[in-house]
Amino acid sequence: MALRKGWTTGACATAATKAALTALLTGEFPDPVSITLPRGETPAFALATEGMDGDAAYAGIVKDAGDDPDVTHGATVVAKLRRTNPGSGIVFVAGDGVGTVTKAGLPISPGQAAINPVPRQMMTAEVEALCAAHGISPDLEITISVPGGDVLAEKTWNPRLGIIGGISILGTTGIVHPFSCAAWIHSIHRGIDVARAEGLTHVLGATGSTSEKAAQAFHQLPDGALLDMGDFAGGLLKYLRVHPVQRLTIAGGFAKMAKLAQGALDLHSSRSQIDNNYFLSLPCSNILSQNIKDQIQIANTALEVHEIMTENHVDISLPIAQAARVNALEVLRGAPIEVDVIVIDRKGNIIAHAQ
Repeated sequence: MALRKGWTTGACATAATKAALTALLTGEFPDPVSITLPRGETPAFALATEGMDGDAAYAGIVKDAGDDPDVTHGATVVAKLRRTNPGSGIVFVAGDGVGTVTKAGLPISPGQAAINPVPRQMMTAEVEALCAAHGISPDLEITISVPGGDVLAEKTWNPRLGIIGGISILGTTGIVHPFSCAAWIHSIHRGIDVARAEGLTHVLGATGSTSEKAAQAFHQLPDGALLDMGDFAGGLLKYLRVHPVQRLTIAGGFAKMAKLAQGALDLHSSRSQIDNNYFLSLPCSNILSQNIKDQIQIANTALEVHEIMTENHVDISLPIAQAARVNALEVLRGAPIEVDVIVIDRKGNIIAHAQ
């Protein structure tokens, strides 16, 4: 069965903005309210809340992320609009639950509401069209709020990226594609941008929190150097190839690093698999008996291979770290970046370090 698409916070904010402005100009809230997305789609959104507040109007829409496991699914995105002095233009304000940018390197300047460029463009287009239809200049203050957004933001990258006070209003197409890798890779890229803008020379890409914590402590790295690489080694390496830093550490468990060693750049279990024969091609396996080699060949997991090797006094972790480092350097294609790879066990202990 096909997974159901959803709507970005940017699309919801745009629809709420249009509804609030329509009410401000006409006294009536359109429900549902239709907007035009960047690629021409014209979805309609039902209003969850609406009202007038003195000389302002507000409207809210509950975000439906479809079948995507988005932390903002079910959150209410509220837009409150107020007319301002002639010539002041459109001003975006971070309301309750929407973050404020504090670090350079993001698409929005420090001090601004964490409303990304495309959502700003979408809201601006709807506002300008409505104002033109009513013969007035688009001089408006647009305050976007997401009640509870400060709590939701703790589950996102915002604190690490220096976005404080809440979530970001995001989206480039207005549509959420379920389980898309694009948003994660986009976040990796923005993390690199911020680290570079802050002058950091050493960054860490880890596959998970355990490996991240161990590698951060080993290298004594600040939080701003941490890139939540997850399974997307390729997304990290290819971006660094064009936007280099002096040093990169890659850290992960044995299985993930074994995949990288074998040439995989997407380390997710559904998108890359371990080839047990690869382990037997490593020089360290030459001392093993044929019986042990047969066990390795039919092992169910990389962890089982590691256990067999360890029981037979063969250090497989360091060769895997070294091979993973070689593959990372190949993807970087000569970019001026020093690379080291750290392999972590499930308890958070460093079991290999290739540099």
